[in-house]
Amino acid sequence: MPILVESLRNASYQDQQDLQKIYQDAPDWLFAPQRDAQDLIDSGLREGELLTARFNDRLLGAARLQRHSDGWHLSQLCVRRITRRRGVAERLLNEARKMARDQGATLHLLAPAGHLEAQALAAKLHLPLKKL
Repeated sequence: MPILVESLRNASYQDQQDLQKIYQDAPDWLFAPQRDAQDLIDSGLREGELLTARFNDRLLGAARLQRHSDGWHLSQLCVRRITRRRGVAERLLNEARKMARDQGATLHLLAPAGHLEAQALAAKLHLPLKKL
């Protein structure tokens, strides 16, 4: 069964639980400018900016996708610890890039300056990286 990427607007109780599990072990810097995981989840849902990866009806990864006139920005990407290194982040990024391209926009990965994992992922997928 493939990983389905979707913009999540109405989160079920199970989706909320899955989102908490995705972000529960994320480093504090990932939440900025939000205070914590719940604030990130709530604001992402409210603004319609939460992009998620689903497998077998469960959310495995999530990111914030902001659509701007100068390009789309993907940030706060996190994959549930038990499913990391299985292509979930890459699937999310590739689908976000396709969505942006379909709308005539360029996707940029946002990450703090000096963040090596984000730099490596951006280089691997040939994505422009913008520093927060």
